[in-house]
Amino acid sequence: MPTYQAPLRDFQFILDEVLGLGGYSNLPGFANADPETVAAILEEAGKLSEEVIQPLNRTGDVQGCTLNEDASVTTPDGFRDAYAQMVAGGWTGLSFPEEFGGQGLPNVVSLALNEMVSSACMAFGMYPGLTAAAAEALIHGAADEQKSLYVPKLVSGEWTGTMNLTEPQCGTDLGLIRSKAVPNGDGTYAITGQKIWISAGEHDFSDNIIHLVLARMEGAPEGTKGLSLFVCPKFLPDDAGAPGERNALKCIGLEEKMGIHGNATAVMQYDGAKGWLVGEENKGLRLMFVMMNRARIGTGLQGLSQASVAYQNAAIFARERLQGRALTGPAEPDKPADPIIVHPDVRRMLMEQKSFVEGARAFALYVGLHGDLEHAADDEETRQKGGDYMALLTPIVKAYLTGEGFANVSRAVQVFGGAGYVEETGMAQFLRDCRITMIYEGTNGVQALDLVGRKLAWEGGRPLGAFMAELEAFAAENEGVEGMEPFAAGLGTAKGQVNAGVEWLMENGLTDFNNAGAASHDFLQLFGLTCMAYMWAKMAKASLGRDEDFYQQKLVTGRYFFERVLPRGASHLAAIQAGGEPVMALPAEAF
Repeated sequence: MPTYQAPLRDFQFILDEVLGLGGYSNLPGFANADPETVAAILEEAGKLSEEVIQPLNRTGDVQGCTLNEDASVTTPDGFRDAYAQMVAGGWTGLSFPEEFGGQGLPNVVSLALNEMVSSACMAFGMYPGLTAAAAEALIHGAADEQKSLYVPKLVSGEWTGTMNLTEPQCGTDLGLIRSKAVPNGDGTYAITGQKIWISAGEHDFSDNIIHLVLARMEGAPEGTKGLSLFVCPKFLPDDAGAPGERNALKCIGLEEKMGIHGNATAVMQYDGAKGWLVGEENKGLRLMFVMMNRARIGTGLQGLSQASVAYQNAAIFARERLQGRALTGPAEPDKPADPIIVHPDVRRMLMEQKSFVEGARAFALYVGLHGDLEHAADDEETRQKGGDYMALLTPIVKAYLTGEGFANVSRAVQVFGGAGYVEETGMAQFLRDCRITMIYEGTNGVQALDLVGRKLAWEGGRPLGAFMAELEAFAAENEGVEGMEPFAAGLGTAKGQVNAGVEWLMENGLTDFNNAGAASHDFLQLFGLTCMAYMWAKMAKASLGRDEDFYQQKLVTGRYFFERVLPRGASHLAAIQAGGEPVMALPAEAF
């Protein structure tokens, strides 16, 4: 059976020595995020993940969720109790404002918690993750009365939340939504329609489930411009704010899925359910994107988390599994065979995983920190930069971390060989669970189109320009620093390739949109590699001159990334510059 060990030393290194979290102690929310406090919080989060949540992973996969005759759902054994422990420990409100009952810590600390929880059991981590996204959307756009009624209970975990977008006839193209909202004449609306693939749509964790639902009012414009957002509780709160009358909504089915069996993926039916408008009419998608953007960061963490736990187990297996002899002669002649970690190809697969996991972790936390600074910084320039970076880099976090996360889970399965293909070792579950991350919260292809079609030109190209300038300044500053030469040079090369890709898109993407569409995947991959290179360069700088094994291992792993992984950027640039014609040349009937 697989194991999991929280990467506490790595979190400490990234937060303290690479990102310098302690240097922001003058900002709101950061005062209590000193290194000692954060270390203590993450240590306890690690214990929760390792001891309480990780043992549920196999159980959740085997048992799944059960839809009962009364439309209730029973979650796998232990899930409900583990959630109660999370709530009792205050973990669900770690980074929410104190005015709503949260602890007011920076969200970057919550990202570390969320990675650990998801590594321990991805299906379980989705329940509090969606609740946090719902709470954030309400904080961002709800009326004060709605905030006071719902947000504290979501933050505490007493109630849970969902997001209801997809319908049988529409997924990515939300303009096709048919769910209707009809005024009741008392300020509420009757919501009618069916929503599918609703994660955590029904379960036994909490006394109430707060659904945020996209629907169209009568007479609203067609397409996405006519969508409004409604809050539809499973039980209508009474005058005291407690769950009262059952609303006219229910779960009518649970999806049979490839993975994440422990999460209840519901088909939700709304039959005139009472709902309250959140924000303005026809502006619902804007608010729902608050949830979706948080969820996209969380989805990127899921890709990272599954790669992380799969890598840990692959490394253990490679050190213990005896098979063949080292090419240079027996490494352990007193044993019948050498451990497979002596073989270069096994080492290659492990180094691929290690360099991805550690670089991706730094990148996710880097982006998360800028998300905090967008709201907490005491100067407009820093706040603007934080918002710009969140807009530009969120598609990278979502798509690059999930795509490469899945690829590295697959490499971990390969390290196990036949043992990875059977369910007993748990590796197959990691692969099945991880696969959804490339699909939901906007497929990776959609993320690539968003990056190329919208984010590169966002605010006149200001976010891209600022980020490229930051990379250029770092490369120039470290060009002559002993030990940093390969990192600075490699980063400079990668930045140049991104610039070349942008220039090609500017010259060719507007004259033929298929050029931009065909280039989008490779451009996102190139940009993702460049972001990872920046993180590894920053980690190398923080590790230079340090004799401890931890730092020396960082330098070796970073060198592997720069010498073996980063050169793939050249092939992505070549694919970008090949244009759309090779992609679009065949007629549809030829496929």
